[in-house]
Amino acid sequence: MFRTTAALAALLLAAQPVIATERTTYINPLDIDYRYNFEQMNEKISYRTGADPVIVLHKGTYYLFQTLADGYWKSDDLIQWDFVTPSRWPFESIVAPAVISDGETLYIMQSHTRVSGLLKSTDPASGKLDFWVRRTPPVPTAVGEGEEYKIQPDQVQPSPWDPGLFIDDDGKWYMYWGSSNVYPIYGIEMTPEPFAYKDKPNKFIWLDPDKHGWERFGQDHSGTLANGTPIKPFTEGAWMNKVNGKYYLQYGAPGTEYNVYGNGVYVGDNPLGPFTYADYNPVAYKPGGFMEGAGHGSTFQDKYGNYWNTGTPWIGYNWTFERRIDMMPAKFYNDGQMAVSARFADFPQYMPTAKIDDPDALFTGWMLLSYRKKAVASSVQGEFTPDRTTDEDPRTFWLAGSAKPGETLTVDLGAAKTVRAVQVNYTDYKSGIYEDRPGIYTEFKLESSLDGKTWTPLADTGEEKRDRPNAYFELPAAVKARYIRYVHGHIAAPNLAISDLRVFGSADGAAPVKPTGLKVARDADQRQARISWNPVKGAVGYNVRWGIKPDRLTLTYQKWADEGTAFDLRALNVGVGYYVAVEAFNESGVSVLSEVVRLP
Repeated sequence: MFRTTAALAALLLAAQPVIATERTTYINPLDIDYRYNFEQMNEKISYRTGADPVIVLHKGTYYLFQTLADGYWKSDDLIQWDFVTPSRWPFESIVAPAVISDGETLYIMQSHTRVSGLLKSTDPASGKLDFWVRRTPPVPTAVGEGEEYKIQPDQVQPSPWDPGLFIDDDGKWYMYWGSSNVYPIYGIEMTPEPFAYKDKPNKFIWLDPDKHGWERFGQDHSGTLANGTPIKPFTEGAWMNKVNGKYYLQYGAPGTEYNVYGNGVYVGDNPLGPFTYADYNPVAYKPGGFMEGAGHGSTFQDKYGNYWNTGTPWIGYNWTFERRIDMMPAKFYNDGQMAVSARFADFPQYMPTAKIDDPDALFTGWMLLSYRKKAVASSVQGEFTPDRTTDEDPRTFWLAGSAKPGETLTVDLGAAKTVRAVQVNYTDYKSGIYEDRPGIYTEFKLESSLDGKTWTPLADTGEEKRDRPNAYFELPAAVKARYIRYVHGHIAAPNLAISDLRVFGSADGAAPVKPTGLKVARDADQRQARISWNPVKGAVGYNVRWGIKPDRLTLTYQKWADEGTAFDLRALNVGVGYYVAVEAFNESGVSVLSEVVRLP
């Protein structure tokens, strides 16, 4: 039961009940009950985490696996995800899993560098897992764990870490793996039952940051850590897809700890290569906005034949590897180019119920109404003020004076707006939780008001006792409101901290005018270019869009208007020509795309 003060309880009782509705939209990061991580419990660093997602369609149901979850999720529609507690699970849990379905059995392989037991299931919806193999054989030519210093040119590192599994049309199985800033992505043919590897590993992908700008590590590909220390980029997260007779070997780079984590592909005519670097890389890339980062995931088809790419956005407040999960629509063009749409990927998107051709068409058009808006709270601790909940930064947050029921956070949209959806994003601040246990659930209500005095129920978490660190509510109908209020009920942690209360809809005005004055200049270092344009009056932000064809601007960097109208794009490939354009957006819509300018 939702707990509140007596006065507030009376007010809510007198109000009309919230009407439930079937959701047709979703938002990134995904709204699932991310689990608490145990890795840093000795250091007393507590946080929810999600990373390295794999989504597989098996017998009409979607299954989501990720790093360190002690279980997995199932869904019928890619919107509502229910956690499945398995009958057995490795004591050390599972990191960066490979999961595949042969139509009858779901096979699960965790990252490992020593003999390991693997799991499978013919009924994963029930949680009943059986052993696939009790003791895996060693990968041929792999050195032992901790013996990299002994490695010879014809050997491979301890394996397989970050594995990916693939079944070809002829029924043959393959495994791909690798996670290193020294060693490449590997691949080998295998058999599932009996479990065995065939021949020796093939070596496929080494990063080449001197030619591929997006493969440089650090914030905006600076090549350094936050303290200025140079660092070599990492390649990891192998995944294979076969589309129209071509084999797409996907990999993540340059590292999960900054905003530029993305996915790229090498393409070949055979499952063991040779493979050629795709000059349109990266394919999945989201360095700007609320949700930053899109690397290390999977590519899968839904029930209607649409492609999706999953990845790992970065949070990084409590720990370097504090992360979440995203899912973005993908497409393979007739000429073979793979693309993933990150345009407005952390705004509400429609979930398709049929085959679609244009992934960008899934954007609802519901705009962000809460950016930099005034926020007030019932209480505050220290410097963690409520204005941080509207800055679109997951690493800043409001900290309430207590986690007791009845604490409130109110955002003033500045005027009456049409509200269509709300996302509430929590932060773990000294949470002290390192495992699943009773009482880990999220409970709160949302209310709306036109005058800040009379409040109407907007949405609530309902009777379900589920944790929702990135809770998303699609409203059953549009609501006119100036004020949106969060009313706290319950969290498991001792501190109530919210990073962002994001409100979506429309200001019911005109979209911005078309941007003008676009200038592009490639540096002597071809991996980067200077992009600038004239400010657009009333714009909240801009999408800088680029690609290798003027009618195929597949990549997006979202910039806020208060960040200026010039920046260095550092994700380019040497020797590849590009085309660039800019669109502006405000609280009412998106402008016409600017002229498309060639970047030689």
